[in-house]
Amino acid sequence: MRSYDVTVFDRPLQKNERPTPQPSGEEVLVKVTAAGVCHSDLHICEGFFDLGGGKKLEMGARGVNLPLTMGHEIAGEIVSAGPDSEKVTPGRRVVVFPWIGCGKCPICQRGDEQNCSRPRSLGIYRGGGYATHVLVPHARYLLDMGDLKPEVAAPYACSGLTTYSALKKLDARVLKEEPILIIGAGGLGLMCLGILKALGGHGAVVADIDAGKREAAMQAGALAVVDPRASDAVKQIRGLSRDGFGVYAAIDYVGAASTVQLGIDSTIKGGHVVVVGLIGGEITISTPLLPQKALKLQGSYVGSLSELRELLEIARAGKIPQVPTVTRPLEEANAALDDLRQGRVIGRQVLVAA
Repeated sequence: MRSYDVTVFDRPLQKNERPTPQPSGEEVLVKVTAAGVCHSDLHICEGFFDLGGGKKLEMGARGVNLPLTMGHEIAGEIVSAGPDSEKVTPGRRVVVFPWIGCGKCPICQRGDEQNCSRPRSLGIYRGGGYATHVLVPHARYLLDMGDLKPEVAAPYACSGLTTYSALKKLDARVLKEEPILIIGAGGLGLMCLGILKALGGHGAVVADIDAGKREAAMQAGALAVVDPRASDAVKQIRGLSRDGFGVYAAIDYVGAASTVQLGIDSTIKGGHVVVVGLIGGEITISTPLLPQKALKLQGSYVGSLSELRELLEIARAGKIPQVPTVTRPLEEANAALDDLRQGRVIGRQVLVAA
């Protein structure tokens, strides 16, 4: 098998060729047909998350060991299974749920493996999809792709799941009746517009600093777009809300200090801000304003296995508009990461193995 691996943090991925692994126990071997390139992969290969104030969360401190094959948005075909696996069908086309926990703690037992304190996530703690093959710990993490194209299906494992889970955290009445604010019109923001439409949402105002991405958001069905660098950006967003006092909900797919603050400043009293992005930084909040504004500030990390199952059902029914997607050969993994780092990507990039 071939893979492109992080062997030293903050260095280009290295090509590796080794024997194709054989599944043991309950493992299932999957041939990778598509692997999405996610913005969080940049943080992983760089080796840290920016916590603001000069502080960093080092990947090594999180239990990330090198060499590592990244890639957590995986679509593929089942090859074989270990002797203790439940029965699988070779050739079955699947989307892989990568957010795997220990499987034993109370968090995992209630179905929230993505929040496990002892994670085994593919592409982060275990080998992922920047490869021709991947070992999946159990068949339950393999979900039917249906008639979806692999390059369309793979991003649902993170980009789609992350946006779907964030939207589900908002009040259903707000989604139906009010415009929400989406901060960031990258792959996540554009995916959010499509899923919001599929869920019957009222629509969204989208904020992004890049004019090309704002245009992509309008083409994807945004109600309006705003440049957050404008001196009156908050006033613009509030003016686009139904009553002019501010939006009832904002989802931040950037996660910088300035974008979180934009979400807080743009919401009405009783508003809800969900932070998804991982760009980094820190904010200071005057604590009396939390109760006085009745503000709900919430983090959201990817999503659950059951949520991915729900999302794929919606996608297989053809209800989600496709996000602009560029496919690239696996050998261009480093170039894909560099294009993402430089902000040259609209929508999603997906690696495909020859």
